[in-house]
Amino acid sequence: MAPFSAIEMESLHPGAGPAPVPPALAALPTATSLRRALWLVAGLVSFAVGAVGVLLPGIPTTGPMLLALACFARSSPRLHDWLLEHPRLGPPLKRWRRDRIIPLRAKVMALSMMALSLTYVALWSPLPRWAVLAIAGFIALGAVVVLRIPHRPRG
Repeated sequence: MAPFSAIEMESLHPGAGPAPVPPALAALPTATSLRRALWLVAGLVSFAVGAVGVLLPGIPTTGPMLLALACFARSSPRLHDWLLEHPRLGPPLKRWRRDRIIPLRAKVMALSMMALSLTYVALWSPLPRWAVLAIAGFIALGAVVVLRIPHRPRG
């Protein structure tokens, strides 16, 4: 048997208004809280990738930290503020926010690491050719993004 629609309920009980939500349904997460949780998980994963980049040369740090910052802005103001005010991680994030540039030194380093990584994969990796080509495509896409972003503030 199908439940009554709101219009049918109103006609059965005029003036009664909408039926109260059962406590079991009220305890379920809302779409907003679920969305916030997903943003939080994405921010934590991105932060973890960036933290690995702090420790290992060749792994990017600022990009994942920028993504973490954006995710935390949608999920946790406390983590967002903590990351932005962090003594080591905060300054490059604030510079990006203010100027929207990638410093020339960082560009050279990023492009060099991309070239070095692709050289290693192409010459010494046991990956099949299609995988090497896919990696080359992603690296080329990353290089285009890095090259398109200015290295000096405009104006």
